[in-house]
Amino acid sequence: MSMMRKLGLGLIGAALAGALVWALWPQPTPVDLATVTRGPMQGTIQAQGVTRVRAPYAIAAPITGTVTRSPVEVGDTVQAGETVVAVIQPADPALMDARARAQAEAAVAEAQAAVALAETNLRQAETELVHAATQLERGRTLAARGTIAQRMLEDIEATYQAAAQARAAAESQLDLNRATLDRAQAQLMGPQALFDPSAGPGECCQRILAPQTGIVLAVSDRSARLVQAGAPLLTIGNLDEMEVELDLLSADAVRVPPHARAIIERWGGVGELEARLRRIEPAAFTRVSALGIEEQRVRLRLDLLTPPEDRPGLGEGFRVHARLILWHEEAVLQVPQAALFRHGTGWAAFVEEAGRAHLRPLQIGRQANAHAEVLDGLAEGARVVLYPGSTLTDGAAITARDG
Repeated sequence: MSMMRKLGLGLIGAALAGALVWALWPQPTPVDLATVTRGPMQGTIQAQGVTRVRAPYAIAAPITGTVTRSPVEVGDTVQAGETVVAVIQPADPALMDARARAQAEAAVAEAQAAVALAETNLRQAETELVHAATQLERGRTLAARGTIAQRMLEDIEATYQAAAQARAAAESQLDLNRATLDRAQAQLMGPQALFDPSAGPGECCQRILAPQTGIVLAVSDRSARLVQAGAPLLTIGNLDEMEVELDLLSADAVRVPPHARAIIERWGGVGELEARLRRIEPAAFTRVSALGIEEQRVRLRLDLLTPPEDRPGLGEGFRVHARLILWHEEAVLQVPQAALFRHGTGWAAFVEEAGRAHLRPLQIGRQANAHAEVLDGLAEGARVVLYPGSTLTDGAAITARDG
């Protein structure tokens, strides 16, 4: 074999060996990198809420009666002490059965007979009084002449006084029997054959005025109907004084600080609304979630701070989304949570240095919005590996993934 042939075969072998080494040589692992930054950070809780009028007025019927057709509708503006919001008329008497009507008719007949008897007794008393007056006049004349004794004159005067008292008693008895007749006849009254709800109320009716200036939020029933005392009629509220009602899990509610700031989002209008926590109710209640799990929830109430002119159209019972701010700091060293993984009893991350991944144990503080506060282990500007795979090891070569 010639020298040139041997040299060519040697070069080919060396090239093949180099290609094999190159093929088997470990290649840098493409990874996603992120930079450790310092900036504002806040902890929040997201929750759905419902708008409420802060102090609505629920108006109820003060007496039992027939309420006329509602003079106001939902959405009407009312003035305190001026706008009539409801009118209650006396209720019609109930229908009587046959026995009750027969008893009432008998009572009327009895009262009529008593009136007739009292009239007769009154006429008799008047006759006796006239006779007694005549006797008294004659007796005084005879006594003046000395014809009769003074004692006889006194007896005649006593008889006259008794006749006068008897007439007064007969007249009072007649008035009493007439009143009894009126009461018995009233028992025969039944409901009106035709009820006109549009008729103007008389002096006997109860007019209810608006206790607050605002808007009618709800009317129980616009139609005329019989109501009992205490029955709800309508609700009035002032939309300028609104609040937001939230339901949070009890474990989340204990984390909310007093007077926490809140941002109202997705309320249907432009921009965000400002709110502040006013009250956390001290008692929780049980609610079953959509998955059938019983949850202990706590109701929170937030005051809307945004002026009414900047939240047009927002009314009672509207669904909104609230973001409660638990804490806020302006300059926090933070790393994406996607770069963290459990290492022993703590946290760790892979830091990129000179094209290699170096395992770095970390001390992590608060976490919020997909970021975690770095207390120790990283410096600002360090580049960390996002979503590190299980095959990535300390010291492995890495390269930033394109895109």
